[in-house]
Amino acid sequence: MRIVCDENMPGLESLAAAGATLRTLPGRAISRGDLRDADALLVRSVTRVDAALLDATPVRFVGTATSGTDHIDCSALERRGVTFAAAAGANANAVAEYVLAVLASLEDPLAELLAGARVGIVGYGHVGRCLGARLDALGIRWCATDPWLPEGAIPYSATPGEVLACRVLTLHCSLTTRAPWPSRHLIDERALRRLAPGALLINASRGPVVDNTALAAWLEGGRGRGVLDVWEAEPEVPAPLLDRVSLGTPHIAGYSLEARLAGTQRVVAAMDKALGTAFAGALAPPPAATLPLPESKERGELLRDLLLARYQPRDDDRRLREALADAGTDRGAAFDRLRRDYPLRRELAGNPVRGGSAEARAIARALGCRVVG
Repeated sequence: MRIVCDENMPGLESLAAAGATLRTLPGRAISRGDLRDADALLVRSVTRVDAALLDATPVRFVGTATSGTDHIDCSALERRGVTFAAAAGANANAVAEYVLAVLASLEDPLAELLAGARVGIVGYGHVGRCLGARLDALGIRWCATDPWLPEGAIPYSATPGEVLACRVLTLHCSLTTRAPWPSRHLIDERALRRLAPGALLINASRGPVVDNTALAAWLEGGRGRGVLDVWEAEPEVPAPLLDRVSLGTPHIAGYSLEARLAGTQRVVAAMDKALGTAFAGALAPPPAATLPLPESKERGELLRDLLLARYQPRDDDRRLREALADAGTDRGAAFDRLRRDYPLRRELAGNPVRGGSAEARAIARALGCRVVG
């Protein structure tokens, strides 16, 4: 079994140990020549998979270990009889925890949300639902909009205007050009003018969902704050925009070990079904270390400490700024290296925790932790 893989996919060594013949490459560098003897192609979000890539290759299966599929020409795969699978939802909790950790890093929004302000969610798919459930468990008010869903599908449904008026606006929609609700530049100059004064905008969906030029002008005017994990012209990150955002990260919101392994496992399981292989069982995350909980702190401080004990967005922000400052004209390659060499990050959900006050244990449970003592 010959598989070409994006080198950023974890667990590949387990597939090799189970008997697969692997060729791992940078996702942006995968070419048709690399697929000349491949049975399957496993990618993440940066490889454009279309007719130009697959023509005259023996590839029978394509899997993307991501929720988004805007980089896949599904029609081209269907015409060639190539089976396709995505990993929808595999990184939902990782992205939800990224958003919560961002709020904890910036301090003011978290305090305001705990005091009654609302989070507005754009896109109520896997990530939007997971984030809404976490906010519910934490007692934080939220509302969401998603025009592609039927009436009644969102428990706290709101109009786009109501969502834009929230203290925090976080984007989790897919990138699509489909009518009647294309999402490219969904947040443009007009939408930015409708945001509440001092609002925080978080984009952890796809870069082109936000008009980055309009966002840079909005931030320069001091009308609010922005946090970007995704960038419109990725892997290029405009220096003026990076200078203006409160936090910038290199498209890693969903890059927890659990999410990345789950993404790999889901597409490998689909490959097993399509091609009659049996590799998915070789993939499993190692156990996480038990976190101690504090005995006494106020609610906001407990939540902030627990979130940041597991993940510090400011570390990724610092690494991105340092890497791009040292990159000269090769900023795109520096961005990709940060993703390739991303340090180990574990999720809170499912993580064992021990000790602490009743309030601390309640917050840990709200974040999906397992209280073990």
